Amino acid sequence: MTEPATSPGFEEQVHIEPYDPAWPIRFNTEADAIAAVIGSWITGGIHHVGSTAVPHLAAKPVIDIMVGVADLESSRPCIDLLAALDYWYAPYRAEVMHWFCKPRPSRRTHHLHLVPTGSQRFVDVLAFRDYMRAHRDAAAEYERLKRNLAVRHVNDREAYTEGKTEMVTRLTEVARRRTATR
Repeated sequence: MTEPATSPGFEEQVHIEPYDPAWPIRFNTEADAIAAVIGSWITGGIHHVGSTAVPHLAAKPVIDIMVGVADLESSRPCIDLLAALDYWYAPYRAEVMHWFCKPRPSRRTHHLHLVPTGSQRFVDVLAFRDYMRAHRDAAAEYERLKRNLAVRHVNDREAYTEGKTEMVTRLTEVARRRTATR
């Protein structure tokens, strides 16, 4: 399914919930379904990313999933295949990933990102997630920012996301340096 996932009036409100131990279970269930449908395109695994992947971190209750693919062009057939799992494709940041939401933009339970395995984005998303998992102080700082932004931008997902950019960039750089010194 293709739909304008970022059209005004089409967005679900931003709200943050306490960490839910069911989030990893929801990820595992979805990862199994995704693997069954697009398994032959997966080159870098299926990863639970985003805030729901970090134990004890409050988050929007949307499971973020990143799938490593060889490249964007060869993985284009996945767009139609994933529609069978109720994923809506949106050409959001189409130069770096294929982006989907489920079941629809106005009520999201999952975000799916097909990202080239060798890309900087693939590496950075995993580094950020792993850093958040290992550093509770950084995760707490991130949670405070997210809660503040969710109040200020309850009806504007783009502004909410943009408000996190500086911190995510800074912490990703710290994570990169830590990974490079191992």
